[in-house]
Amino acid sequence: MKYVHTSVSKIGLQRLDNEDAVGVFECPNGLLVVVCDGLGGNKAGEVASQLTVNIVFNTFNESDESDYLVRIKNSITKANRSVLEQSSVNKDLSGMATTVEVLFLTDDTAYWGHVGDSRIYNSKNGKLKQLTKDHSLVQKLLDEGYLTVKEAENHPNKNIIMRALGDSASLDIDLSKQKLNNKDDHKFFVCTDGVTSVITDNELEEFLKLDNIESVSQNLSQLIEERGAPDNYTFAFVKKKK
Repeated sequence: MKYVHTSVSKIGLQRLDNEDAVGVFECPNGLLVVVCDGLGGNKAGEVASQLTVNIVFNTFNESDESDYLVRIKNSITKANRSVLEQSSVNKDLSGMATTVEVLFLTDDTAYWGHVGDSRIYNSKNGKLKQLTKDHSLVQKLLDEGYLTVKEAENHPNKNIIMRALGDSASLDIDLSKQKLNNKDDHKFFVCTDGVTSVITDNELEEFLKLDNIESVSQNLSQLIEERGAPDNYTFAFVKKKK
């Protein structure tokens, strides 16, 4: 199963710097996608996100570990250590952190790792499914029944996340995988919350039904900016090559 892909990372209309980072890499046995949303002042978030993309790719690509979930876990763990080390030796980077989404697609399986409130989606035969669950305060309140879905959409603390690289040496990483049937039409969408804060899942589902990946990229970017693009926004879109 071969894939085509596109990616976008933009500053948005209300920020001074782009603290997001994205990398899509063609590896020997599949396609690796890494998306990060950095946190921290004085451009520290920008450093954390780009550092994480680079370390995840290099560590994953150089590994001979046959279990791809273990490979993803090791890559994220190493990136977390590096973010913590850089933060401790450089006062300008103190407290920097980042979310991370890692998706690896082989011919018949999708593997992923997740920390933070960026997201991975799968569109299977036109039906959208969110594969990750946000590590956020709002999601926690939602899970515990303190908020309704409607209340969660506009909650003032939507930006508070409960888990990120750079927070602690002990990092809890969500890991999972999914078998892919060649007969199904699979598309994958990985993004930061700069996308999901202004685009609904129903709208995203409709966008991903388009076959032309460049049209998806252009139309989605245009709508995000029409809605004010209050944050940096970054996404990678991958579909099976026909």
